[in-house]
Amino acid sequence: MRLSALGDQEAFCRLYDHAAGTVYGIALRVVRDPSQAEEVTQEAMLEIWRTAARYDERQGSVMAWMATITHRRAVDRVRSAQAAATREARAGHLATASGSAGYDVVLEQVEERLDRERIRRCLSRLTEVQRQSVTMAYYSGYTYAEVAHLLKTPLGTIKTRMRDGLIRLRDCLGAGA
Repeated sequence: MRLSALGDQEAFCRLYDHAAGTVYGIALRVVRDPSQAEEVTQEAMLEIWRTAARYDERQGSVMAWMATITHRRAVDRVRSAQAAATREARAGHLATASGSAGYDVVLEQVEERLDRERIRRCLSRLTEVQRQSVTMAYYSGYTYAEVAHLLKTPLGTIKTRMRDGLIRLRDCLGAGA
């Protein structure tokens, strides 16, 4: 460590070879992701190289000092990832709760209400039997055969009513668009 502190690259290479596995293990236990642990190991070893002159053997062993630097770097990485995730979640929540997303929700609600009013107006222009057939099929979910059975009307007649009613609805809705 003393030679590394003086800038001896060969001494640091030997120190790196000796400690890299332990440093990686510490980082992996904290970040729990091998690729993140590799990055933390590189950052920690770079910091150890740059700050080797600050090592004080009275404070503890070289490995304890390196482990402390590594642990601190790994914890910083986890905290940074958590803070980023929290910021993204908060930004996503704000975007849906206000701003343009809030405007879109209001606009969509207004358009839906206007569409419902246009449909009601156009349905009121159908004959009673057309309105009844279309309403049962499209709003109640009955098949043409079920509508015919419920109205006690031949299936062909129901199909004609539906076709005529839908044509009139299309014309009415197309004219108001």
